[in-house]
Amino acid sequence: AFVCVQPLSLSLCLSTHSLPTVLPSHVSPQLISVFCSISETLETCERAWGSLCISSMKTMSPSKPNSNGNASSSQQENGFADSVLLLHSEKAVQNLIQEPLGRGIDDHLIEFSEAMRTVAKALRQVAEAKALAQAEAAEWKRKYELERARNLQFEHKAPSSGAQNVNGESAEIAEDQPLLSSQASEQSERCCGKNGICSHEILRDGEPDCDSSVVQNRIMRKASFKLSWCCKGEKSYQHKHDIVSFERGNITTAERSSKQIALKWESPPQTVLILTKPNSTSVRILCAEMVRWLKEQKKLNIFVEPRVRVELVTESSYYNFVQTWQDDKEVLLLHMKVDLVVTLGGDGTVLWAASMFKGPVPPVVPFSLGSLGFMTPFHSEHYRECLNSILRGPISITLRHRLQCHVIREAAKNEYETEEPILVLNEVTIDRGISSFLTNLECYCDNSFVTCVQGDGLILSTTSGSTAYSLAAGGSMVHPQVPGILFTPICPHSLSFRPLILPEHVTLRVQVPFNSRGHAWASFDGKDRKRLAAGDALVCSMATWPVPTACRADSTSDFLRSIHDDLHWNLRKTQSFDGPRDP
Repeated sequence: AFVCVQPLSLSLCLSTHSLPTVLPSHVSPQLISVFCSISETLETCERAWGSLCISSMKTMSPSKPNSNGNASSSQQENGFADSVLLLHSEKAVQNLIQEPLGRGIDDHLIEFSEAMRTVAKALRQVAEAKALAQAEAAEWKRKYELERARNLQFEHKAPSSGAQNVNGESAEIAEDQPLLSSQASEQSERCCGKNGICSHEILRDGEPDCDSSVVQNRIMRKASFKLSWCCKGEKSYQHKHDIVSFERGNITTAERSSKQIALKWESPPQTVLILTKPNSTSVRILCAEMVRWLKEQKKLNIFVEPRVRVELVTESSYYNFVQTWQDDKEVLLLHMKVDLVVTLGGDGTVLWAASMFKGPVPPVVPFSLGSLGFMTPFHSEHYRECLNSILRGPISITLRHRLQCHVIREAAKNEYETEEPILVLNEVTIDRGISSFLTNLECYCDNSFVTCVQGDGLILSTTSGSTAYSLAAGGSMVHPQVPGILFTPICPHSLSFRPLILPEHVTLRVQVPFNSRGHAWASFDGKDRKRLAAGDALVCSMATWPVPTACRADSTSDFLRSIHDDLHWNLRKTQSFDGPRDP
């Protein structure tokens, strides 16, 4: 029966001769070792199969000579040879089936089965390595395509004016064009000659598709500024590097600065956007007073929300000069018109201001008119002195990083088929909503499994949001300029589940498994709530555009003042001095 099957061709197909003798250079060492183990195992399989075939042939061979040779020859002569041979072959097959297998065949079968198990294990390892390589390749492809699209967009919009002169338009435009180009080149050389961040570079990165001449005019009207590192205590605001030395195998750093970021205006601001907290009489009165002062004393263009403009015009027709927008398309172009954003309210007003800008964000000056003010260091009573200092410059700012979140539904064909991205300044929260079951969330960090959250939910927070919901859930307070993502569980059903702080360059993926008992709900800075069903995933990474907020003194002083004044951090009575003392 074994000889009739003859699977030797299968063995030859899987033999070492079918494997490539020279593997490509990009194959990892792990795959090479797996292929070598498969080759050795297949050679063992061939030897075991050969021994098995030899043993089975010996078993089928007759043990006794045929004593009826003469009768057989006579029967062949009489014409009965075919029927007799058929009868003998059927008896031989029946005897072979009834006869028990020999010990040699059993040993070879065991050896062959063990070898096949080894082959199956090696093939599983190959499949796992292939899946991991495909996932990594897909992630790199996604990053490459995003970078390539960004570069193409920049190259498409980089060619500035000069086309009008080539097409032979009016002489007046042709005379003005070299002047604009020379001014732009001088500004670019002045901005980019040092190690700093220039405003026109940030703005070009987030421009929508529109007419190039209109874009250029809008950029030329905006105030330009420069960001640079400065050393605490120095008035020159010069850039200071961290010098890393590798001499004689030792790594040392020198000339470490405070890394405070300074903003210096290269042209005076011309347009200010004022955002206010709604349903507050004191805020409405202050807003009207500030708008009048900025227009009369500083000669600035003022933008407000449509709601605020209606309130101002209803109060007095004097405020007809105040500008606003009509639809969401104009909101997307605000960063090309506004030089400075002033918020009147609390931290919630700052979050609202950040949510209005899906790309680059102008510098934000937050005035404290709320209950707590972790991001609002300026007092409204002294708004004239504060705005005078900010408009004159230079000022210290804090770059507050944001998270970019994508929701990938289970029905999506690939990971690129996502919903519209959402930017958050504080945190994104995944909780169980109204369900009474524990939230079951699988968490991955750059395709590496982190943990499975079983509890009320999970908070993915920026360092600016470390004093918000994450702090209430047991997370640590982190300086806002520390680059990182906070990974904080909400009431985990585990004593060993502690919060994490992950680096800023990672990509986090939170997925609802198919065996979850209920749905999960995601909220972004406390709003835009979305339901996550089984198989849905939320992908978070650090966004490209931070939110620059002005500092009252510097970022560290403002942060420590906020946790002392707002949270009363480590506040207790001082130990009395008249107690027992050490001898």
